[in-house]
Amino acid sequence: MKTTINLDDELVAKAMELSGIREKTTLVNEGLKALLEKTARQRLASLGGTLPELHEVRRRRS
Repeated sequence: MKTTINLDDELVAKAMELSGIREKTTLVNEGLKALLEKTARQRLASLGGTLPELHEVRRRRS
């Protein structure tokens, strides 16, 4: 998809320097992927790792 966006020149330059990515399209795509991954991790962490309605599962002892 083609679109026109306004980017902070200093932010782009710093991101290119730190990441080693030279193409702006690739840089933006990688940034979007990182944002999605971060958001998914935060949503998973917000679940707290508990399921109060889940009954304990009996396990066989070996």
